[in-house]
Amino acid sequence: MCGIAGSLGPGAGPETVQAMLAVTEHRGPDDRGLFQSEEVVLGHNRLSIIDVSSAGRQPLANEDGTAWMVFNGEIYNYRELRRDLEPRHQFRTRTDSEVILHLYEEKGPGMVRELDGMFALAVWDGKGLFLARDPLGIKPLYYGRDTGGTLHFASEIKGLLEATSEVLEFPAGHWYRTGQGLRRYYEVPRPKQELSDPEKAVQELKERFEQAVAKRLLADVPVGVFLSGGLDSSLVSAVARRLTTAPVLHSFAVGCEGSPDLEASRQVAAHLGTAHHVLTYGSDEIIGSLREVIHRLESFDTALVRSAVPTFLVSRLAREWVKVVLSGEGADELFGGYHYLKDASVPDLGQELYAITRALHNTNLQRLDRLTMANSLEGRVPFLDLQVVDLGFHLADDLKIHGPGQIEKWILRKLAEEYLPGDIAWRRKEKFAIGTGTAEILVEYAEDQISDGEFESERYRIAETQKGSDPEHPRHDFKSKEELLYYRIFQERFPQPQLLGCLGWSRSL
Repeated sequence: MCGIAGSLGPGAGPETVQAMLAVTEHRGPDDRGLFQSEEVVLGHNRLSIIDVSSAGRQPLANEDGTAWMVFNGEIYNYRELRRDLEPRHQFRTRTDSEVILHLYEEKGPGMVRELDGMFALAVWDGKGLFLARDPLGIKPLYYGRDTGGTLHFASEIKGLLEATSEVLEFPAGHWYRTGQGLRRYYEVPRPKQELSDPEKAVQELKERFEQAVAKRLLADVPVGVFLSGGLDSSLVSAVARRLTTAPVLHSFAVGCEGSPDLEASRQVAAHLGTAHHVLTYGSDEIIGSLREVIHRLESFDTALVRSAVPTFLVSRLAREWVKVVLSGEGADELFGGYHYLKDASVPDLGQELYAITRALHNTNLQRLDRLTMANSLEGRVPFLDLQVVDLGFHLADDLKIHGPGQIEKWILRKLAEEYLPGDIAWRRKEKFAIGTGTAEILVEYAEDQISDGEFESERYRIAETQKGSDPEHPRHDFKSKEELLYYRIFQERFPQPQLLGCLGWSRSL
């Protein structure tokens, strides 16, 4: 896991790329490297996970130095790919990165379809620049051109702003090649509801999910789990505990003293036998971290900010013990975990889950990436393994929200019965910010900071200012003082008005 940056064109220079890397050093504090030619500069901040020796430093070259690459992510099937490539290439490292580079040499842009993992990467082969992002956008990538026409890219918005005021999100499931433009190579499966038998569904889900967790335990450094005590993180932790070959599995939880998540996390940790680490916090820690969290998150979305605060604090705790954590993102989107999905206003559950899964790169995946990487920690998401995603969209809706009681994530709960106590497997869904006790404190803080009159006048003034603006700069009517407060802080850190349009900002769940 790392941070990447680069420039291509007449204005490409090492000083600019160094500036982009400097503000995103948290993504890879272990090492920094640059490659420069007449036309291109590639930069890399390294967080060493696989082959932590100096041989794995980037930018990485092929055997004769005709191709160079920077890469952010993890490829879980790199060993299988390497076995096929070894007869034709001389490998100098044990990294997954080198596998990607040699695969690109042989198959060009189409090689991305063979990568099982999360990634954002850039390859310069002397003829053109190749950029790619993983199918679901687990890893971030942004790009834009400066006034002189030079193309710049970076892992985070704050990095790209060191080079250009144009900020565009590189779309998930796409690649770009000089002269060929953007091409889509992956699309989230359309809902089909072909599997409706509960026993077959549970068995198939078990096999795919265990494989997904097993892949994500791969590392040359310690791996832990986020364990909030909710269904998703508890199931991830239980499967990881069963499959890990490490002598101990570290688990991590945060919350206000007496909060539901903390109590549930302790119960699950005791059941699984993990080395459990807990951080309790109060209003001072929550409010004191708010500005940094919004700066790291690069969003003012209310639900994201609320959950980003505990994510930031639990990541800081975890980084004291491990470099990699498994997390439960994606389960709610694939298996119907949000309470609003039970409402009659959602007439087609499958289509709604399809839409919110496609949007994950701007919602919970953005939160997980930014707040783990803010602490130089790699977050992995087994629920978003493509085999699990594919199964999710082949399951009948009734297996997700089930029965007269409309039980959410029913199929996951049935699977969890094999691994967890019944009261955890069937525990009611709570949003992370609510379960940790964080949301109430943030609401009260916003009420204290913004008066009723101030909210009405500023909400109206901001809305009027944005009326009539072009589609790149949409209007926002703020629904609460909390939302307005986060927007103010966002503007303090990111005053560029064009960001509101290019971020694809929308309210999450």
